[in-house]
Amino acid sequence: MMSHESTDARAGDTLVTLEGITKSFGAVQSLRGVDLRLGAGEVLGLVGDNGAGKSTLMKVLAGAIRHDAGSITVGGRQVRFHSPADARSEHIGIVYQDLALCDTLDVASNLFLGREPRRGPFVDRGEMHRQAAEMLSTLHVRVRSTHQEIGELSGGQRQAVAIARAVSFQPKVLILDEPTAALAVAEVRQVLRMIREVAARGVGVILITHRLQDLFEVCDRITVMYEGRSVEDAAIADLDIETLVGMITRSNTTTEEAA
Repeated sequence: MMSHESTDARAGDTLVTLEGITKSFGAVQSLRGVDLRLGAGEVLGLVGDNGAGKSTLMKVLAGAIRHDAGSITVGGRQVRFHSPADARSEHIGIVYQDLALCDTLDVASNLFLGREPRRGPFVDRGEMHRQAAEMLSTLHVRVRSTHQEIGELSGGQRQAVAIARAVSFQPKVLILDEPTAALAVAEVRQVLRMIREVAARGVGVILITHRLQDLFEVCDRITVMYEGRSVEDAAIADLDIETLVGMITRSNTTTEEAA
């Protein structure tokens, strides 16, 4: 069972609480009763080995997968999501690892895809590019031009645009799945800076990453998953890399001893 003794977010600041979340795909039980809590302005690192259930859990929170049992509470109200639109209506956003950007469209078009500003029946491209430039400037995202095609951008720039697009929906919760995977060092630092800036606005951020050093740059708290269970929860201030690695790799022993 998870311990919450080391966390310091006040109950009144809690944005989302997951309790006892389960999910099976046929005979495979992917989630086996997961607990998770996220506070306003908090960056929560969600870690665990491959197959631990991290991405499945986040798809449940993002409305892409329906859970079987357990409860999701958002803003003090219990909810159940049947689609990503349901989650977005509760101001929950997600940036998947594949980013879901269109390489042949320019930066502004990707930022406003499906909700372009209009002048009468026509897309107001001038206004769209103006708003796009303002949005990127606010988040300190640097691109040569908002007219530049996404396919011409570096990996870090693409990731930054994907995060900026998610932030433009004004989420209260933002889920990032491996946002720094395969990025150069300078690009990693840019993405981590964006995460800090988003959290500073009061957005709760859930960060899934295998780059453990990134967690110590931006996270307030860590939740460890193992085989579909949440098995550890600790404030980042109480951890170092060695301790965190031990929490992840010893989860098997911890779970077996608790059984």
